[in-house]
Amino acid sequence: MSKIPYNQVFEDVAVIDIAEEGKGVGKAAEYVLFIEKAVPGDVADVQVYRSKKNFGEAKIVSLKQPSTHRIEPFCEHFGTCGGCKWQHMTYAAQLQFKQKAVADALSRLAKIDVENMLPIMPSPADRYYRNKLEFTFSNKRWLCDGESKDNEMLNMNALGFHIPGRFDKILDVRHCYLQADPSNTLRNSIDNFAKQNNYTYYDLRQHTGALRNLIIRTASTGELMVIVVFAYSTQNEIDKLMEFIESGFPEITSLLYIVNQKKNDTIFDQEVVAYRGPEFIHEEMDGIRFRIGPKSFYQTNSIQAQRLYEITRDFAGFKGNELVYDLYTGAGTIANFIAGSVRQVVGVEYVPSAIEDAKINSAINNITNTKFYAGDMKDVLSAEFVAKHGKPDVVITDPPRAGMHPDVVARLMEIEAKKIVYVSCNAATQARDLLVLKEKYNTVKIQPVDMFPHTQHVENVVLLELKQN
Repeated sequence: MSKIPYNQVFEDVAVIDIAEEGKGVGKAAEYVLFIEKAVPGDVADVQVYRSKKNFGEAKIVSLKQPSTHRIEPFCEHFGTCGGCKWQHMTYAAQLQFKQKAVADALSRLAKIDVENMLPIMPSPADRYYRNKLEFTFSNKRWLCDGESKDNEMLNMNALGFHIPGRFDKILDVRHCYLQADPSNTLRNSIDNFAKQNNYTYYDLRQHTGALRNLIIRTASTGELMVIVVFAYSTQNEIDKLMEFIESGFPEITSLLYIVNQKKNDTIFDQEVVAYRGPEFIHEEMDGIRFRIGPKSFYQTNSIQAQRLYEITRDFAGFKGNELVYDLYTGAGTIANFIAGSVRQVVGVEYVPSAIEDAKINSAINNITNTKFYAGDMKDVLSAEFVAKHGKPDVVITDPPRAGMHPDVVARLMEIEAKKIVYVSCNAATQARDLLVLKEKYNTVKIQPVDMFPHTQHVENVVLLELKQN
């Protein structure tokens, strides 16, 4: 099959599906086309701008017939910003295609019958649902339509999000619909103050500049954390900006800063300075309080996180005397959430700081039936580990997007817990693991959960039960 000619126009292309990156999927002749900003049900003339051997990427040049799923995006940054790529599609349609994506992955890759899969659980809010956002300062602002880079009067500083495929270009965000107030007011006020006082913004290529990142964390308890990440700044610059934030936003519970002069943005190995308040805020879920620090992991949709964990607990069907292994426990959120329903929970996580958070979360809730261990899962979950702690009645596993390591899957096959509750943020890697586990386990329940409206991402919970010999 030959490559599609560059700039080739195909007429009356019917869009039949939507891909992970938010592009509509259509067919023209023998080619598959991934079409920017297309919605299933659209009929359009499209022009190819990137060509491979058997597929091409295209853009709409004429929308002949709009889909019934198509709506007007509510955000001015749609199409430029890398987030919320499904915003031009009704929320009902988003749920429909997320359900389809999970069903396709499990049936095609794991050969699992999905006839009894439960309907996807929608998010109660499709705007302002995130409890954490991270913004980047940059002296390389993405120029919007109508702006010329030859205009010497342009202020090229920006505070916002990375442009997809352009690591050094930042979209200057005016209003983001992902996080509730005071997130937008905070970001814009800090941005205006920095520009008015001639702070230098970070250069992502040269690694120079005073201001690097801004992280805002909100909590259902009403607590608020703000973290300013500086790079090459003077102490006077740090104090001046932090004083401005402190005086202008007294509702901030935890005001922190970090000086990061590394070549990457990760802060896990950086010292945190508490400018005002403690180095943490609290989340609350079903009466359990969780301490959230600047480096802590916590599900970013708080309301749906509780629903996700309730499903996990319900699928497990605890009677009160179970020994549970919680794999990839993170900050022990699931472990502490279910601790009151079981005899004991043993949590394992790769990141040592997360395990310390997990222990703290048990302590502040007076939970005494949890144990936590840090280390690589494939090494920690050994036969000796199981012999020491006992064979689990239930295993809960919530791995990262890459899924479980093959050695971990093999160990689960050896352990033969009566139940496995598999929580996943990637149905494809989940299906890969389930294909192996199905030799000994039946898939009993499947429940997709929408944690991230207007994106392709979807969580999925699967209950596995050990087959009877």
